[in-house]
Amino acid sequence: MFKTLKERLQQGHRTSSWPRGPAELPGRFRGLPVLDASRCRTGCRACADACPTGAIQLAPLRLDLGRCLFCPVCQESCPEEAIRFGGDHRLATRRREDLETRSDAGELRLARALDGKMRRLFGRSLKLRQVSAGGCNGCEAELVALGNVVFDLGRFGIQFVASPRHADGLVITGPVTLNMRRALLETYDAVPSPRIVIAVGACAISGGPVAGATASSDGVGPLLPVDLFVPGCPPHPFTLLDGLLRLLGRLESGHRS
Repeated sequence: MFKTLKERLQQGHRTSSWPRGPAELPGRFRGLPVLDASRCRTGCRACADACPTGAIQLAPLRLDLGRCLFCPVCQESCPEEAIRFGGDHRLATRRREDLETRSDAGELRLARALDGKMRRLFGRSLKLRQVSAGGCNGCEAELVALGNVVFDLGRFGIQFVASPRHADGLVITGPVTLNMRRALLETYDAVPSPRIVIAVGACAISGGPVAGATASSDGVGPLLPVDLFVPGCPPHPFTLLDGLLRLLGRLESGHRS
């Protein structure tokens, strides 16, 4: 016991100071893509052809974060470096169409808060039921990480619960396979109204790499109304936290400041 206490004291305070302090991210982290159409070479389709999910379109250069796997293939294949991954972890939006980033448009519109009534209901205590609808467990692992000592989701009054009847909403991962469609819909029906739906990861938003497959529903959107889209493959815990707190009105909503 004393050895355990000594080790814990040596480790010190490990919970992140975010959002009061900066989010500490590893150097290899790939965040919001930065597009520079002025570097595009006429007729070059290297990045678009290399993208495994068709997330990149040209004329004008644009990238759908809802499809993006945040792999480095586009960045590596572009000879002019028109696409590169930045270090910004803030990616979550309220609307699916806001996930499309364009070289000729303004900044990504970050998630805005729920209306006043919903914030009064969920702003101080939010209970969520997670549904893995055919995912690879990448996004699920990051959701589990939210409960560790570093991110400590519970300090914000947000918890995952075992029963949908005790939940305020659903967090859904995976492309919603045919075998999980009924289970997802029945789980949604079991959550008392009003309820929220959060789509986490490229698969839940667009179907990801299996989009168009006969056994996939191409994400949550065709089946349920989604209140928050959190892109990534998988999204970092800080990206998840940022989206959740913006949804609850705990962080400044709208464009980046």
